[in-house]
Amino acid sequence: MPSLDYKRAAELTNELERRLVDSLESDFKTTRRAVLGGIGLAGSAALMGTGRADSEDHSHGGSSHGNFGAAGEYSDLDFDPHEFLYQFNTGRGEQENVPQDTYEENGRTVREFTFQAIDTTVTIAPGIEFPAWAYNGQVPGPTIRAVEGDLIRVKFENLGRHAHTIHPHLRNLNPEMDGIPQNGPGVLNTGESFTYEWIAQPMGVHFYHCHSLPLKEHIHRGLYGAIIIDPDPERVAENPEEYCNFHRSQITDELRADLVAEAKTRNHESPENDEVNEMVMVMNGFDTNFDGDNEVYAANTRAFAYGVGDTDGRGNWKAGETKRPIQIDRNQRQRVYLVNAIEFDAINSFHTHSQFFDYYDHGTTLTSTLQTVDTVMQCQAQRGIIELDYSNHDPGLYMFHAHQSEFAELGWMSFFEVV
Repeated sequence: MPSLDYKRAAELTNELERRLVDSLESDFKTTRRAVLGGIGLAGSAALMGTGRADSEDHSHGGSSHGNFGAAGEYSDLDFDPHEFLYQFNTGRGEQENVPQDTYEENGRTVREFTFQAIDTTVTIAPGIEFPAWAYNGQVPGPTIRAVEGDLIRVKFENLGRHAHTIHPHLRNLNPEMDGIPQNGPGVLNTGESFTYEWIAQPMGVHFYHCHSLPLKEHIHRGLYGAIIIDPDPERVAENPEEYCNFHRSQITDELRADLVAEAKTRNHESPENDEVNEMVMVMNGFDTNFDGDNEVYAANTRAFAYGVGDTDGRGNWKAGETKRPIQIDRNQRQRVYLVNAIEFDAINSFHTHSQFFDYYDHGTTLTSTLQTVDTVMQCQAQRGIIELDYSNHDPGLYMFHAHQSEFAELGWMSFFEVV
């Protein structure tokens, strides 16, 4: 049976969201535990009490920490976490705010992107704005996708008030392109620009972020995103031992064929990839009072964005509904590219209710590193691929969330709606 029915799920989502927003409105100095109060995520029917403190305002670097409004629906639609799930920038114009192109150069496919670092605000809960530093005005930054062996070219311009870089978690052979203060152009001051070039390797799901100091602030403020490198099926056929935990002498014809078939499902240019529903989830958090302790947690920035709002119970949501579960077809394979961008907390996690999954750490193998698990932990910058199969499940709502329970109750709580 599904984890919760629609009415109870909506009540849970709304009450947790209300408590979170109330705590942020009442006092920036409130700790994250001020809004917990013993809520049982697995099923409390009575959710009572809110965190409370005084309303003294605070500033950091001369700027306000946010403008607050009423809880409820999201009104700022510039960033939609539901759209972000499926936005893969491959150089073919997938996002209007990401100038991009793809072309051949010296026998290699080039995927070119234009990134700008800007100071902005992002909505992290209904009516709650966070002062962010962001690539192309969004947090997380745009997801880049390429095929191993491609050249990723990023034309970067810093339009923010602070010095920034872009550092990729790739196998980068040129230290000038590492995006750190000590190499290449170093940090880029306001108005400066530089073109980064990286070979897309190895295959997997990877991380990029600003490497300026203090590093924790530049990451926490929002300068991070995902890079997905698809396997090249021809390379897999030639060197299968590089994509699994077997020596070349152990590779049978059957195993080679299986690895190539799996590689095709991960390659966005292969028709086999169309059969998989792929999603990007970047787990993040927000220290709204800048005390070194997060008050809000989320998958893809907005607290409870994948919670339950108003529905008829058959997958039909009210027009304009911005808070809703992720709807998935139970007959389709589900793949989550999971990245942990949390700051100030040692680990984050991903837990599914009523379901187990296979996990590929960093996505750098075509055979799973963990099988039949329902929880994985990640430190900051750790990432992996989760493969889910709901084909034998009843339609309905299935919760997933961080299994640091306070993270879940402070925003990182979501639902799949299996149809």
